[in-house]
Amino acid sequence: MMDKAIVVGVDGSQAAKAALAWAADDAVRTGLPLRIVHVREPWRRETEPTASNVRETMAEWHMLLLGESAEQARAFAPAAQVSTALATGAVVQRLKTEAETAATLVVGGKGHGRLPTFAIGSVTAELAGHTASPLVVVRTFTMEQRGEIVIGYDGSPDADAAMAFALEQARFRAARIRVLHGSRYPALAPHPVGYGPVPMGETNELAGRLALWREKSPHVEMVETIVPGSAVSALVEASRTADLVVVGSRGRGGFASAVLGSVSHSVVRRARCAVAVVSAARPDDPNRADDPHR
Repeated sequence: MMDKAIVVGVDGSQAAKAALAWAADDAVRTGLPLRIVHVREPWRRETEPTASNVRETMAEWHMLLLGESAEQARAFAPAAQVSTALATGAVVQRLKTEAETAATLVVGGKGHGRLPTFAIGSVTAELAGHTASPLVVVRTFTMEQRGEIVIGYDGSPDADAAMAFALEQARFRAARIRVLHGSRYPALAPHPVGYGPVPMGETNELAGRLALWREKSPHVEMVETIVPGSAVSALVEASRTADLVVVGSRGRGGFASAVLGSVSHSVVRRARCAVAVVSAARPDDPNRADDPHR
């Protein structure tokens, strides 16, 4: 992983600046280089300016944005190794390409209007669950460290990939892990009142899987909470006092949905802290997250 970088997408918005600060802070914690990427969408024929000075002005603006972002990152994290890249193309595809060789891809929760935007429901929704690296979505950033990382866990492959990422973050932050899990009813199906008790077999299976994760990272404190209510509400409420919320992009129901757009999407949209969305890699991917059960 040491040859990989923390990659952050910038567009000049306040959310992108928060994402830049988060990424710079993470680069310092992990000792990884920071790569700042700005995607310039190509002119469409009907909108391409005819005056050369307009094109030159826009080109200067793109480079200025990258330069200012690099200066901000170095001021915030002088020890970080910072590089910049100006990419041309469709925003989503270019960032997916960046994620293929990144340790983590970081974006802001909402971007500028007509500029390439990271608004929830557009670029972020298209990226979440579809990147080779974990995707971290940031709307605000604070230096305050609360010492807790929250993860929604249901034992699915994506949840295990999310757990691996959460434990890595916990080690770098000297934080504890709070594991939230509940019944495996589909996110959009009718639920018994209060969800009812978690089935004993399911509880035992999750307890066994979490015990293996504890053995793998004995120095990270891990506490569990079984949630009888809404998965989204529980994760959002826990985000109020957390440094990071981590969710798998898909799961068995309860804490993840068959497609991003239910629980994971709602948590990204409503959480009060940064949210990491993690997908399990393909079995033949050498960079997949460790699973202690293999």
